[in-house]
Amino acid sequence: MSLFDALEQHAAIRPDAVAYVFLDGEGGQRTLTFSQLSSRVRAIAARLQAAGARGERAILLYQPSLDFIEAILACFAAQVIAVPVVPLRNATELKRLAGILGDSQSSVLLTSSVVQAQIERIIPQAASMTPGMTWLCTDTVEDAEAKDFQRQVLEPSSLAFLQYTSGSTGTPKGVMVTHGNLIHNEQTVQQAFGHDSSTIFVGWLPLYHDMGLIGNVFQPLFLGIKAVLFAPTTFLSSPGTWLRAISDWRATTSGAPSFAYELCVNRVSAEEMKGLDLSSWKVAYNGAEPVKARVINAFVRKFASVGMREEAFYPCYGMAESTLFVSGGLHTAKTVQVAVDTESLARHALVRKEDSATVLVGCGTTYGGMEVRVVEPESRAVLPEGRIGELWIRGDSVASGYWGRAELTEATFQARTAEGDGPFLRTGDLGCWQDGELFITGRLKDLLIIRGRNHYPDDIENTVYYSHEALRVGGAAAFTVDGAEGEEPRLVVVCEVHRNALPLLTAATQEALLTQARKAVADMHGLRLAELVLIKPSTLPKTTSGKVRRSHCRDLYLAKKFDRAELVGDAATGSAAAGAPPGRGKEVA
Repeated sequence: MSLFDALEQHAAIRPDAVAYVFLDGEGGQRTLTFSQLSSRVRAIAARLQAAGARGERAILLYQPSLDFIEAILACFAAQVIAVPVVPLRNATELKRLAGILGDSQSSVLLTSSVVQAQIERIIPQAASMTPGMTWLCTDTVEDAEAKDFQRQVLEPSSLAFLQYTSGSTGTPKGVMVTHGNLIHNEQTVQQAFGHDSSTIFVGWLPLYHDMGLIGNVFQPLFLGIKAVLFAPTTFLSSPGTWLRAISDWRATTSGAPSFAYELCVNRVSAEEMKGLDLSSWKVAYNGAEPVKARVINAFVRKFASVGMREEAFYPCYGMAESTLFVSGGLHTAKTVQVAVDTESLARHALVRKEDSATVLVGCGTTYGGMEVRVVEPESRAVLPEGRIGELWIRGDSVASGYWGRAELTEATFQARTAEGDGPFLRTGDLGCWQDGELFITGRLKDLLIIRGRNHYPDDIENTVYYSHEALRVGGAAAFTVDGAEGEEPRLVVVCEVHRNALPLLTAATQEALLTQARKAVADMHGLRLAELVLIKPSTLPKTTSGKVRRSHCRDLYLAKKFDRAELVGDAATGSAAAGAPPGRGKEVA
């Protein structure tokens, strides 16, 4: 069984049913039925077979579109290993593409004629990076070529695609996802989310990344239901378009990382809320970055009047190395939110404390035979409930390893506990079990140790960007650098300034922001903030899934390469000169 087999079954049973609708953001749309999609897939697959591409790697270089979906399914049908990549928008993204090209040793590049023309016009040097590669603009393939397709048996153990990780802690690595991994994960998502034939998807997440691809593209295909998709840029330019699409199409499932819900809270106006009806929304999944209680609660408060229910929120946990989904809660229950003792958390223990400002959100339990152990990373001893350690995973959704990296695959995917149990996937994530609920607390490599105490950078970042309205929510990175000899590490936070605060950012206001941030960090965490680096909006390094690249931020800080926010003359008067730049408004991301 493969996703191509699922497509063929749906095309035979429900040929005229709509599989995908893609909204162009300007009122237009393109639609594919299951039979139309099947025909397109077989035609492109026939062209790949004719080129002798079986077993080869194929780069998929597309802007968000149905062309991408046709291409990746054609790769599955032709037994070509797909390699989805970030769409090229400018020359600065060539370095990542070059790294993936070299690592995957791809011999085929699939794209559309529109994208090829854009690349030739805007980034002409891209073509010189692919000498000897076969380029195929899949939109030029005629449907009639479908008759030449020769169907082949797809084994569960055969590779479907390479999911290149976003590089939050290092260079991108190609996760080897098999057809068996995909089917198991889709079955698991169906069970956990409570999906059935009445489910309707709406989504804008990037199609080249695991949550957008396996969640919004492959899950609807697996189920044989409708998915309504649009580009991430449409959402980012106007977050309300997401909620409007959910309302208009009566979507039951849609989701995103926490930052997207926060954008809606901050930027969707009362005028945009008129006529919204979110009552159809049953599963508002929330993952890919720390799930935040304050974001969930703020979203529910703001949109309750238009039908949003707290029970719809679905915190979940997963990663590319486990195909996508690992754990989630009951899709009909309210989120599990637990106030915990900050001091105990610093000692790697989860202890409830009702009046604490530190609130963790549970990410449910596992499904489909998946198993999560909490392990002390040095001794490899399995920890009891309530103790925080590294999360180790095993099950049929765990991928085969990293492409061409045997040693790293062994270290990451074949770990064994002190008792010899295994193999497990080492996630690098920190968390614990309590009362049958999985709680995620941070990343092992991002953990800050100051004065012998553990601090989670996400908590400090939240404190800093909420210390003043001129600082951009979700736009901060906390890390430590070496202090002078004999001194403790210095805590540094890099934070984006709101676009509408830049014109009044003077040396005086910069100092005022530092003073307020220092007070907040001292009050909340008992730490001294050594430096607050103010940078321009949308310049904080993040992964393709929106995670902050803290290690890279530290490197940029030490190399003095951050694009710092420019200060204006100190002649400004009034509240700005006193340290109060304008607050958070409807800025453009």
